[in-house]
Amino acid sequence: MWSFLADLFRNVGTEHIIMVMDAEEVGKARRYQISPSHMMGAWGGSVLAAGLCAGLLLAFTPLRTQIPGYGTEEVEESARRNTMRLQSLQDSLAAQRQYVERLRRLITGRVGPAARSGEGPPSPVSSDRASRGGDSDGGKSTPSEEAHDQPALAPPAVSASEQASPEERDALSGLSFPVAPPVMNGFPTRDFGAQTGHYGIDVAVSEGEYIRAVGDGYVVWADWAQDGGYTIAVQHAAGYLTVYKHNKRLLKRLGDRVRAQEPLAVSGNTGAVTTGPHLHFELWRNGLAQSPRSHIAGW
Repeated sequence: MWSFLADLFRNVGTEHIIMVMDAEEVGKARRYQISPSHMMGAWGGSVLAAGLCAGLLLAFTPLRTQIPGYGTEEVEESARRNTMRLQSLQDSLAAQRQYVERLRRLITGRVGPAARSGEGPPSPVSSDRASRGGDSDGGKSTPSEEAHDQPALAPPAVSASEQASPEERDALSGLSFPVAPPVMNGFPTRDFGAQTGHYGIDVAVSEGEYIRAVGDGYVVWADWAQDGGYTIAVQHAAGYLTVYKHNKRLLKRLGDRVRAQEPLAVSGNTGAVTTGPHLHFELWRNGLAQSPRSHIAGW
């Protein structure tokens, strides 16, 4: 076979006559006149036409997406969107970690100097160390090791009979002030004082009383803290956060949805900084401690 092809294409420009005969039966021979140059042209044209058709199919049909490494505008746009989503998720995760760290410092009573150094926004930090002098003994107040990151805001006092205007309700969305107190039977024994590092109010209450949420929200902390004992914190709308310390037992878990006046815990006398059964209540907004007396009805 190879010798035949070699003889056929040895002289491409000449014509050849090929005789076709049956190998077993003697019969009439069939003669064919061929030109190797024409055969090569036909074969080359066929290969070229097939390659052109394949190129057109790959260029103008979805078959091109099957080529490894081939990128389309849709794929590139999808890749850009996914990259943006990934960056957004990374930013959200970083913000969440920063928020959790601030909340941890708030609960454990450690004040950080980040805001004063200009490295970031103020952290909602609580210092319950000073509550050792403001628990039931109502006497000495120990200043915090660090000053409050920013001046705590003390809005005008609101009486229980006053009602918030519609504009105020919109601005305070989530908590309609004045709110009901977190304990039904109790009286304040030590007031709010940012200058002394006491970022809440102490309320004397018998052990075993229900501690109730002052508004709708989600539980963002429910655990033991060294100074505050069993502590629970509720995140409300419009940047408000309430913290309830020194509980005997917690009734809610992290992530629980709570309603206003729903029991959160049972009052007690837990934690290192306490001298008797009471509730240490804190109210924060956007990282700044607020005076609870200005927001709680009857206080």
